[in-house]
Amino acid sequence: MAKLTKKQKEAQSKIENGRTYTVAEASALIKEVSNENFDASVDLAVRLNVDPRKANQMVRGVVTLPHGTGKDVKVLALVTPDKEEEAKEAGADYVGLDEYLEKIKGGWTDVDVIITMPSVMGKLGPLGRVLGPRGLMPNPKTGTVTMDIAKAVSDVKAGKIDFKVDKTGIVHAAVGKASFDAEKIAGNAKELLTTLVKLKPQAAKGVYIKSIYMTTTMSPSVAIDTKRFTEQ
Repeated sequence: MAKLTKKQKEAQSKIENGRTYTVAEASALIKEVSNENFDASVDLAVRLNVDPRKANQMVRGVVTLPHGTGKDVKVLALVTPDKEEEAKEAGADYVGLDEYLEKIKGGWTDVDVIITMPSVMGKLGPLGRVLGPRGLMPNPKTGTVTMDIAKAVSDVKAGKIDFKVDKTGIVHAAVGKASFDAEKIAGNAKELLTTLVKLKPQAAKGVYIKSIYMTTTMSPSVAIDTKRFTEQ
């Protein structure tokens, strides 16, 4: 096992062994134990009592974080010419269609989110092998396949994220940056957790949320009390 550095030991000593914290306490504490020399991402790892292999226990959704992600999200709008101006005015970083389809075919994926229209999805099918593994394939369930391009682009720019339980039953999501005020981190975290509770599958039995941990890119993790989020 690798030895902890002095900074890591100092950070670890601020977290009480065996204790779980409220979201507000964890949000304040994570700022104390984050000692990266860059603006680290603050992440939540939520272990759910579901079996993602079963379709009726899959947990997937979208949430708009009230205080944004702290990240400059690069958006590509793959739209027909009549929608280009709408996408540009809403703040899309790249707007077009055929020229970007060709770039993607060549391996270009320098964007965070792709938004498109139902009529364009047929052209994206052959690019699934490029976009799928990178989580970039637009999906109607996450609001990235829509006729309301302006709203979709604005929502993403304002802090809308999508999440999905992985094969081990954990949802990983970024809820801000270490430079955020603790109140903003807590507000974003609560919004995500409340959304997860609302998405509890009917087929999921017993305690739904088994554990919640908050961490930054390189900090120790802080355990959050799950009680408030296990009712329902």
